[in-house]
Amino acid sequence: MTNFARRDFLQKTGLLTGGLLLPNGLVEVFATAPTADKIKIGVIGCGDRGKGLLKILQELPDKFEVVALCDELPFRLRDAQKIESASKAKAYADYRALLDARAVEAVIIAVPLHLHFAVAKAALLAGKQVFLEKTMTYDIPQAQELVRLVQQHPNQTLQVGHQYRYSPLYYRVKEMIAQGYLGKVTQIDCRWDRNGSWRRPVPEPGLERQINWRMYREYSGGLAAELLSHQMDFINWAFDTHADEIMGTGGIDYYKDGRETYDNVQVMVRYAREGMIGNFGATCANARDGYLFKLKGTKGTISLLIDEGIYYPEKETLKQYGTVDGVTGATKITWNKEGGIPITTGAEPLKDGSWYALSDFYRAIKENKIPDSNVLTGARTACTVHLANQAIYNHTIEKWRPEYNFT
Repeated sequence: MTNFARRDFLQKTGLLTGGLLLPNGLVEVFATAPTADKIKIGVIGCGDRGKGLLKILQELPDKFEVVALCDELPFRLRDAQKIESASKAKAYADYRALLDARAVEAVIIAVPLHLHFAVAKAALLAGKQVFLEKTMTYDIPQAQELVRLVQQHPNQTLQVGHQYRYSPLYYRVKEMIAQGYLGKVTQIDCRWDRNGSWRRPVPEPGLERQINWRMYREYSGGLAAELLSHQMDFINWAFDTHADEIMGTGGIDYYKDGRETYDNVQVMVRYAREGMIGNFGATCANARDGYLFKLKGTKGTISLLIDEGIYYPEKETLKQYGTVDGVTGATKITWNKEGGIPITTGAEPLKDGSWYALSDFYRAIKENKIPDSNVLTGARTACTVHLANQAIYNHTIEKWRPEYNFT
């Protein structure tokens, strides 16, 4: 194979080139500093996720100014105020009082899942721009109503916090799928495993359900909502699809500590239009695999971590393009020991997915454009998670319905 042909293969796959097509001009936002005024933002919910986003906001000082914080638990407010970006923010115990504050233009909502809808609805009605953590809503009826509410407020942004797919790596993979470099994808294998109880310390017994809300079905969607929703969301988005049939199983198989949500789950999804099967699993009792995400097609496989990706061509693909090695033009081709090509996204190291997500939130507000993770994609994923949990807990096969096709 000539050097020209080899170079053409690599450039077409986009594996080793720096250029990256991102929807909605996202790459330009990252490359240039905005000249517009900062957005005054409040954070509702100052647990682990809320504090994590406050630390990301420190990295975006030209875009956001944190002016308000809210949490029902005083010690969480105190901890949040120690973060530099929030040191001058006004503290609230009631989110409705924060939403009444005229100084607050936008809010990040990082409360327990069962409160997502109520707080987001109140924020929209108060005229705020909204960054709502995943999963978007606790159940399907809430997702349907939130879609209607957002459509009634076209000058406001609602972005859903599926931050991992905001990485340039995941845009690159979506692009590769669209360009056919995996061929016909039939299997998707996903895991997100941990070895730990998932519990938070409780300073007094009366706060157990408030702090460890993820353990209780009244407040939480469990592992499907908290972890597997990220991968489910990416498949919906990358293939512009939805689940048609969902089966699942699970149990409280290790932590016999009074929890109600399962510590070990497996979900199988049939995507009928695409002819794909998706396997999504999570356990709290073994961390060996951690985060795994594999997309398997007739021409190749992509294996993804949160911030790394490898493309493994099938044998027939290699016969078609030849074995690429050595130096092609100015680009050094690096194969890993298993015969895969690392997927690169340019010279800059990847940032945390939340950095990209909040940058897109800023862009969406300033340009009055729909964010890539929006109320429609968020609703599709919320429906998938809800159906998955119904299948897991009720031992049923759940079917997608026409009323879940949000437009």
